[in-house]
Amino acid sequence: MDKKVKIGVVGCGNISDIYLSKAQTFDVLEVAACSDLVMERAEAKANKHGIARAVPVDVLLADPEIEIVVNLTIPIAHAAVALAALEAGKSVYNEKPLAIHRSDAQKMLALAKKRGLRVGGAPDTFLGAGMQTCRKLIDDGAIGIPVAATAFMLCHGHESWHPDPEFYYKIGGGPLFDMGPYYLTALVNLLGPVRRVTGSARITFPERTITSLPKNGTTITVDTPTHLAGVLDFANGAIGTIVTSFDVWSAEVPRIEIYGSEGSLSVPDPNGFGGPVRVWRASKHEWEEVNLTHGHAENSRSLGVADMATALRSGRPHRASGELTYHVLDIMHAILDASREGKHIELQSTCDRPAALPVDLPDYLLDD
Repeated sequence: MDKKVKIGVVGCGNISDIYLSKAQTFDVLEVAACSDLVMERAEAKANKHGIARAVPVDVLLADPEIEIVVNLTIPIAHAAVALAALEAGKSVYNEKPLAIHRSDAQKMLALAKKRGLRVGGAPDTFLGAGMQTCRKLIDDGAIGIPVAATAFMLCHGHESWHPDPEFYYKIGGGPLFDMGPYYLTALVNLLGPVRRVTGSARITFPERTITSLPKNGTTITVDTPTHLAGVLDFANGAIGTIVTSFDVWSAEVPRIEIYGSEGSLSVPDPNGFGGPVRVWRASKHEWEEVNLTHGHAENSRSLGVADMATALRSGRPHRASGELTYHVLDIMHAILDASREGKHIELQSTCDRPAALPVDLPDYLLDD
């Protein structure tokens, strides 16, 4: 059997460039085809990145040699494309979130299990140098027993710069579903699964006016909360706080910090792959920057796809798994549920803490 795993990319928007370019740097991956509802877009990406074929979605799904479908469509289409790929006998890797609705994600996981296929998804930034260095520090006991965590993603939304920002203010958008997967996946990687949440959410500005081109002057009706605060009770006993907002003009807060019995850990931006990483040890009483212990410090989107492909060949679990991505989806919905219902929500999902990556791996290779 060929060691390489052939993948097909569905969805040729802006994010596809980094996937198509980086995927070709891994020994285990071969990009066999790409597809989009607008075939001109698929053909342009194929020409740009040296992909052999640009084909309609049904042709890509019917190709018996493609083993993984990388689903880079818009979030509202994630479930439909993923389910079609699984029905066609392909494993699937979705961009974030795994789906908009829990029920659709559950169908994906059930179908994959029934057919012996794999489901996974973004973000894979937790596999980068920064987060893996933080993971090693926690596992090595650098800050003692984790006690608490804070995470903040604060900005004033996307209508001033994004060319088509309406989605961010509709159901399935907002700061929690847009950026929350990066922060929550990082926290689960560092601390393990969450058992209970509560939270509060609000819509601060019921309407937004687009000031970016080409839709300058268009008014958006906001249908989803734009400022959310959640409290996360982790299964290991740590207590986390997460705030995501499109309502904040400016702030001076850390992106993520982990607080332990023997010190504190400053975690880099979970939307990226690199550093810096800083530790404050009780024995030293000062912050010090830590050298990164792992590779993939640059933008390495498709790292999770490569890990899934390597796992397909070796039989081990893949790290950016369907169980992890579903657990993150469940946490986000539970924060909304808690705000609406005014109570703590006991999570029905859980997941294994993904295995840490070995140190000193070449960037083109993942462990077996």
